[in-house]
Amino acid sequence: MSLDNKTSTGQRRPDRAALAIAAVLAAIAAVIFVDVSRLKEMAGYSQVGPATVPNWIAFALIGLAIWTVVEAFRGDFPEREKQEFGPVIWIVAGLAAQMLLLTTAGFSIATGILFALTAAGFGKRKLWITIPVGILLCLVIWLIFAGLLQLSLPAGPLEHLFL
Repeated sequence: MSLDNKTSTGQRRPDRAALAIAAVLAAIAAVIFVDVSRLKEMAGYSQVGPATVPNWIAFALIGLAIWTVVEAFRGDFPEREKQEFGPVIWIVAGLAAQMLLLTTAGFSIATGILFALTAAGFGKRKLWITIPVGILLCLVIWLIFAGLLQLSLPAGPLEHLFL
């Protein structure tokens, strides 16, 4: 139990992060319930229809939210490590770069940069190695998807060499 989770009288405070997670779980369940409420008219003659499984999922999410609230008040969650924002920034930068470059540079270059920045977030900071390796791996993936499977991925100048 962490020291910041106790008050001066020795009583435990509820884990605020767990309560936030429970609120998100309940909100997702509410969205599913609202969305499924439109499908119930389509069930037909049997009780099983397109709304059955989403309803089960929503009820499971409500159960998880209740369980998370109970555990938050009991204080049974393990002590969390200090959050490091550096790796998160590397990965978010990679995702942003991929979104910005996907239509102009193509799948291989954009996803290769995502690979390299994610590797940097995990501690491999030699971008002069990880960028070409990532682009090469992503080019192989693009060739498999576009050539063998006939699926459409964004093509850039590198992919046009192989078309």
